[in-house]
Amino acid sequence: MGEPKRRILIFSCMQEVSSFNPVPSTIDDFNIGHGQEWLDDRRSIDDEIGGALSVFEAEEGIEMVPTMGAKAITSGGTLQAADWASLRDDLVASLEDNSRVDAAYFCLHGAMSAEGEPDPEGHLLAEARRILGNDIPLVVSLDLHGILTDRMISHSDAIVLYHTYPHVDMGTTGERAARLLLRILDGEVSPVTARVKIPALVRGDELITESGRFGECIRLCQEIESSPVGLAAGMMIGNPFTDVPDLRTNSLVVTDGDAEMAEKLASQLAELFWQYHEAMQVPLLSLEESVEQALGAEGTVVLTDAADATSSGASGDSNAIVAALLEAGYDGTVLAPIVDPPAVRAALAAGIGGEVAVTLGGSQDPGRFTPLSLNGRVRMLSDGNIRSETFGQHWRAGDTAVIESETVTWVVTTRPVSLFDRSLFYAHGCDPRRFDAVVVKSPHCEPHMFAEWCGLLLNVDAPGATSANLNSLGHTLTPRPIFPLDDDVRFEPRTELFR
Repeated sequence: MGEPKRRILIFSCMQEVSSFNPVPSTIDDFNIGHGQEWLDDRRSIDDEIGGALSVFEAEEGIEMVPTMGAKAITSGGTLQAADWASLRDDLVASLEDNSRVDAAYFCLHGAMSAEGEPDPEGHLLAEARRILGNDIPLVVSLDLHGILTDRMISHSDAIVLYHTYPHVDMGTTGERAARLLLRILDGEVSPVTARVKIPALVRGDELITESGRFGECIRLCQEIESSPVGLAAGMMIGNPFTDVPDLRTNSLVVTDGDAEMAEKLASQLAELFWQYHEAMQVPLLSLEESVEQALGAEGTVVLTDAADATSSGASGDSNAIVAALLEAGYDGTVLAPIVDPPAVRAALAAGIGGEVAVTLGGSQDPGRFTPLSLNGRVRMLSDGNIRSETFGQHWRAGDTAVIESETVTWVVTTRPVSLFDRSLFYAHGCDPRRFDAVVVKSPHCEPHMFAEWCGLLLNVDAPGATSANLNSLGHTLTPRPIFPLDDDVRFEPRTELFR
């Protein structure tokens, strides 16, 4: 008989929240899978799990041990306490049912938050160590927009972060994490982690890794990872919309047993980032100025409403930009997404071709958005089950209606879904190129989605739970002082070591 196969546990829980979205998340906002069926489904998707599987399954003598995967359909409000308790119990039970393993790979996000638990990922990792023991290697992958806590670092052997924004390296991040886990399992390396806390919250085009200054930090991270001593390196810039006690930017370096080098490199990363932190903000145009520019523009105008970005945790029911265009007398055709369950129900009752008198906007976040009354015709109805254009992920928008009202075509969903590509538009017969103006509810999309072909792209200072105008949100738990919420923030790198 040959050597017994080494068993590697695979586990995933991913959600990003905005603490400023008044609509709480529930367990119904997650796609949940169990066991081999869940793992098999991930092979067709270019994400961390798919990337990790491509590495593990290329090795002889490895047996995959699938547990459970819970991934939010999109970002949202803080997860309700009862729903977190239910989800947590199921996730922990999946570990308890598969506790005899040789190593573990955890695919997490980092910016999850629940009522009564600001650090769900840290909690799950602590539970994993309780169940699986402290002796097996455990590697975690995280979104660079995550929140990094001591619990998360202490209960893992190494953390591997995304290296791109917009995020296009989920699959390769999973590959990097899997390769590192195998090296630890084989006894080739002994990880030591250094972290530097940086008092900054950042947004904007300078974070685009291909063209912005943040890319210099990422290229240094990649140099570190390709060096003989470097195992993992990244910048975790946090999610400024998740108001929790550990919100900040962090530099993170994992080396092979060289604590001094890990500390040196983490400080070097942090200092490089701090050189550019003031430039990492979004130059926003007021709503009034944005409309004025749209009135005289040639070609399709893309109005970026990042303040209501569902992929960042907003409610998705802002009508602010369209209302301002109409009030100014804009007579071009407009395409806009919006979350409004009552309007969808009215459209379903009217049927395709039927006329409706509805209000749109403010159904989820009435404190920010005033309903807009309109008469329209229902052009399309669907169940809202779509595949993302970018990664092939399953998205569930719930019952969805396309309502045409004079010059505006609204794609109205029951639930929020991510809008960082054109999936929702295309799935409902709407080609953005055929409209004079398009509202895009995402801070950044890959350039070919809109930027490369539109006539004008405007970053609008509109109201919303994910506004890049961070001072408008009202942070109460974030450590202070911190840029840009406070003036004259000072920074001296102080390295923390985790073995």
